[in-house]
Amino acid sequence: MPNLKLDDIDRRILLELQSNARISNVELSKLVGLSTSPCLRRVKALEAHGVIEGYVSLLNQSAVGYPVSVFVNVTLERQVEPSLEHFEAAIKERPEVVECYLMTGDADYLLRVVTKDLESYERFLVDHLTRIPGVSSIKSSFSLKQVSFRTALPL
Repeated sequence: MPNLKLDDIDRRILLELQSNARISNVELSKLVGLSTSPCLRRVKALEAHGVIEGYVSLLNQSAVGYPVSVFVNVTLERQVEPSLEHFEAAIKERPEVVECYLMTGDADYLLRVVTKDLESYERFLVDHLTRIPGVSSIKSSFSLKQVSFRTALPL
């Protein structure tokens, strides 16, 4: 999709929606200085161009029973397209993997895995991650404390 040229009003709309996606169009239009119809048209255009990909509710990870965050570096035996595709397809099936990035550097992938406890992570590791063909190395780092977490982009 071609990039949409964002002006100052678009950026103000996006900033407001990043902080409160449930805001009404009436309130949003007041905050960005537009009447309601043009404001809604702009939001729809931002959605249509893929600038706004969707709307979500952010949950407190500990409050819903998943207090453990593990960052996992995975190295594959061979970094060739079929191996990458197979690994990525297997990872997308695992709900405990909330983020996965193809990386440069020492590891091929960086995962963020959330679990209820250490035993749950061990089951994920033994029953799933180590069984993906082509995985040669797995290094896990456990988060002690989340210092900063943002979903809003710095517009």
